[in-house]
Amino acid sequence: MGNRLSKIYTRTGDDGSTGLGDGTRVAKEDLRVEAYGTVDEANSAIGVVLGVAALPESVAHCLTLVQHDLFDLGGELCIPGHRIIAAAHVERLEQQLDGFNESLPPLKEFILPGGGPAAAACHVARAVCRRAERRCWSLARTEVVSPESLKYLNRLSDLLFVVARVLARHEKGAEVVWRRSN
Repeated sequence: MGNRLSKIYTRTGDDGSTGLGDGTRVAKEDLRVEAYGTVDEANSAIGVVLGVAALPESVAHCLTLVQHDLFDLGGELCIPGHRIIAAAHVERLEQQLDGFNESLPPLKEFILPGGGPAAAACHVARAVCRRAERRCWSLARTEVVSPESLKYLNRLSDLLFVVARVLARHEKGAEVVWRRSN
């Protein structure tokens, strides 16, 4: 394992720059920093889902694995050219997504984000994940980003949507269907 942080502040970022994992200094608003920073936000939002209520064990296990993956993805994005997320990570998400979706009724209407504290938090995590995906695509327009990482974030937002549906049923028994205003 690399160096451990023994001192949290370094003062090296006081000039508006930050260090990438390879030691390169870039602006704090650099596309790469935006990308891995938003992945970190998504990971934190999933942490809220895990901490807000008692979850079904299958959901808690799935989301904990996702948090580890997102930490790896952030590390991948922090070091240009580094690769951690692989096709197997995307396949695992697809299998989990299919497994959770199997027990849900088909959607015939749009649903509102909500359905209980954990379900609502999961919808927020989904929205943050979509933003992380957009930030990674912005980076991919100018630098190399692994296709697997982009696919991973796309599948993850889908998974979080399905998990939010599962949690709405777990917490409240149903979802709230969107009704068009007249």
